[in-house]
Amino acid sequence: MKLLKDKILKDGKVINESILKVDSFLNHQIDGQLMKEIALEFKRRFENENITKVLTIEASGIAIAVMTSMAMDVPMLFAKKKVPSTMDTSIYTTKVFSFTKNIEYDICVAKEFLSPNDKVLVVDDFLANGHAALGLANLVKQSGAELVGIGIVVEKGFQNGRQLIEEQNIKLESLAIIKDLKNNKINLK
Repeated sequence: MKLLKDKILKDGKVINESILKVDSFLNHQIDGQLMKEIALEFKRRFENENITKVLTIEASGIAIAVMTSMAMDVPMLFAKKKVPSTMDTSIYTTKVFSFTKNIEYDICVAKEFLSPNDKVLVVDDFLANGHAALGLANLVKQSGAELVGIGIVVEKGFQNGRQLIEEQNIKLESLAIIKDLKNNKINLK
């Protein structure tokens, strides 16, 4: 996706050889027009899947998922990182390791919002080691719903997330893939 790649090259900031900061347009401050185009691209790439729900993880995936769900005219659901007191025990839950925060946490969704009748598209901002995406896939599996695919805005192609997802025979669509971040430079595939 040329618009996204151009934005990454223009405004992305390399923190080190494994971390790219895109706070100015993707996961802190949001570029609404870019987000709209991202959503339309996910809609195009998954248009024949009869999706009934878009699923993400809080917090950075929410804007992407909202826009994608609007483009597809289906509800959006996000996995919470803490079980709120308003949520009863009827939940699907799994553990996810956060590469950026270097911690493991439980994520959950209420059973009332994810059913065996759903055809789910998982979306997220980044794919690194695949833990968040596979955690979301696990929640879909627990519910008996069908996971139609995973849509990623920025994939770190130098990490093993894609391999782990493809080993599960899950369709993966990434809009921009980073080859590496060596020498403080963003190299895209």
